[in-house]
Amino acid sequence: MSVFTPVSREQLAAWLAAYDLGALRALAGIAEGVQNSNFFVDTEDGAHGRHVLTLFENVDPAALPFYLDLMAHLARHGIPCPAPRPMRDGRLLGTLNGRPAALFSRLSGASVAQPSPAHCAAAGAALAGLHLAGRDFPAPPHPRGADWVEATAARLLPRLPAADAGLLADELAAQRAPLGELPAGVIHADLFRDNVLFVDDGAVPRIGGLLDFYFAGRGDFLFDLAVAANDWCGDDDGRLDERRLQALLAAYHAVRPLVAGERAAWPRRLRAAALRFWLSRLEDFHCPQPGETVTVRDPEAYRRILLARRALGAAPLRLA
Repeated sequence: MSVFTPVSREQLAAWLAAYDLGALRALAGIAEGVQNSNFFVDTEDGAHGRHVLTLFENVDPAALPFYLDLMAHLARHGIPCPAPRPMRDGRLLGTLNGRPAALFSRLSGASVAQPSPAHCAAAGAALAGLHLAGRDFPAPPHPRGADWVEATAARLLPRLPAADAGLLADELAAQRAPLGELPAGVIHADLFRDNVLFVDDGAVPRIGGLLDFYFAGRGDFLFDLAVAANDWCGDDDGRLDERRLQALLAAYHAVRPLVAGERAAWPRRLRAAALRFWLSRLEDFHCPQPGETVTVRDPEAYRRILLARRALGAAPLRLA
């Protein structure tokens, strides 16, 4: 479980006095996630009694109003994402145990560890819908872009074995080559399987929620799609499963058609997405954050993915 800052029932009950949600009924830590402290919270309010409490550990406090406003905007536009609960005075953000904190609507469903092509298609369509809903929303650059990649790589290179350091230096050089302008807007930047909830109420998977927008910001849509493809469509050896990949891409393309420049840039963006998550896992491994209970994910998985994407070459994307 990733709970960096514990919260007692007494502390939370006092904090909830700022809301019109009734008395606290239940509190439990959430296992998923590696950036913030998250808890399931139940209150006596019959209409809005199920919530998620987030204490922000690694998010720039100055950026939090953007994230909360973005989620409120997306929820109003039909995207199934956590909607911030307002306090009596209208504020969306408070402070609990010395951390910025917010309460959100709790969404239905569960993530899937082994997605089918149908799950991938649902995720692709949802991601395209998110891009359309947020394309004109004012946003700063997403926080794990090229500047973060360069700075993080510089910190990590002296700590890595020679083979990893060589791979990282070579990929950094490749990513610095000009790419050309791609369609851009608000991107999620972290749409992994554990950030999508599915409701099992029929033969066709239905999405109940998209979670964890704390890496969101302005970026090219293709990078966001590549992040999803690497996670949703990869096998244990890092290679892409073609059936799941085509399901993801076709469903995305049906909602927001991919232009020629995006198809040409696809191999580079797959590699950029793999590099970003290899770096973040290396950083967590070599520079772990102290916490009560902390999840550290294996960097080797994204090293394999990066190597597999480099082996694909530069052929443009083809849709089946």
